[in-house]
Amino acid sequence: MARQELARFLRERRDEMGPADVGLPAGPRRRTPGLRREEVARLAHMSVDYYTRLEQARGPHPSPRILEALTEALRLSPAERTHLFRLAEASPTPPAGPVRQVRPYVVNLLRRIPEAAAVVTDASYDVIDFNPLADALLGDLRQEPNLARRRFLGLNGYESSSAEEFGHIAVARLRAAADRYPRDEPIARLLAELRASSTEFTEIWNTNPVRAPGHRTKTITHPQLGPLRLNCDVLAIPDDDQQVVFITADPGSPTARALRHLTAKV
Repeated sequence: MARQELARFLRERRDEMGPADVGLPAGPRRRTPGLRREEVARLAHMSVDYYTRLEQARGPHPSPRILEALTEALRLSPAERTHLFRLAEASPTPPAGPVRQVRPYVVNLLRRIPEAAAVVTDASYDVIDFNPLADALLGDLRQEPNLARRRFLGLNGYESSSAEEFGHIAVARLRAAADRYPRDEPIARLLAELRASSTEFTEIWNTNPVRAPGHRTKTITHPQLGPLRLNCDVLAIPDDDQQVVFITADPGSPTARALRHLTAKV
């Protein structure tokens, strides 16, 4: 039964995807929707015959290496990856690393909220996308995109009333990322740098903090705008282990006017 369920899952997932989803040219007009078997096989670096037997429930139990290749080829989310391993009656191996690409609908969301600063962070607190207001408000995010480095190495460029609280939130998230992605070299390098450069980071790490992001209000002192009272709200994207952070001001407040002025300049 599990073999048939695995075959059905692969067929349904292949039918849901198109060439553009995996970076392939559309080519001649297709008679049926979805990717072709030979396209999936090529993306997964396996023979067409082997992949066809998997879809027809005639193949052997795929190895974890094969399942990882199918995860990549079919662009499976973490939840879908776990489901694939379960159907194959295999134990999921730790993911190689966090998702560091932003889905198009999230990118569009950032652009549709002009009076809110918005950033997308991955599991290591790297800012992987942002809107112009966020860049103007938080400083040059391209030069230093990691929020944990900015916090613990003094790279923010402004003071914040919630710096201590955010330090605990950042460490809690980084500890979780280290557990989920033990083979990810960028995360390992980040943690080594923070331990070597910040006594505060090491002290908080050793307390094993349990903190979750949510709605918070904080005051930052911006180099040009002065004190700003900001609301921070977090939208989780669990499929990609990412977060969207929206930074707004109370309507009609001096901070709202300052953000509107900043928006006009970007």
